[in-house]
Amino acid sequence: MPHKIPESVLVVIHTPDLQVLLIERADKPGFWQSVTGSLDAPDEPLSNAAVRELFEETGIVAGGATIVLRDWQLSNVYEIYPLWRHRYAPGVSHNTEHVFSVCVPIDTVITLSPREHVNYAWLPRVEAADRCFSSSNAEAILQLKRHLG
Repeated sequence: MPHKIPESVLVVIHTPDLQVLLIERADKPGFWQSVTGSLDAPDEPLSNAAVRELFEETGIVAGGATIVLRDWQLSNVYEIYPLWRHRYAPGVSHNTEHVFSVCVPIDTVITLSPREHVNYAWLPRVEAADRCFSSSNAEAILQLKRHLG
């Protein structure tokens, strides 16, 4: 299996009243997060990766008139958790994460990828941030209001 590319996207999914969707990892029960995933190829456009991961992990399709992907033009560099480092090339210890968001209606149907996630929850923004295991994910959720223009 090829190594993961240490560049990823984070997509914060929210409703107009700032309820935030979190999904629980299948491989680490109790680890809640927004949609996240690595690029499939070094030259994959970031927005394409965000749209792809959003669909793969939740079934939500961005790119129409209703659900618009918003690029925050924000990147975080963080240390890869040791338990997931084996997925990357030897010596790779940090990942660059690019932040996006989408606003969806509260009645949006969520279809999880069962091999990746086992549960989802809509939570108020601050509660969602508190539940995230990733500090960069929590910070993005807390910054949501500022990035909505």
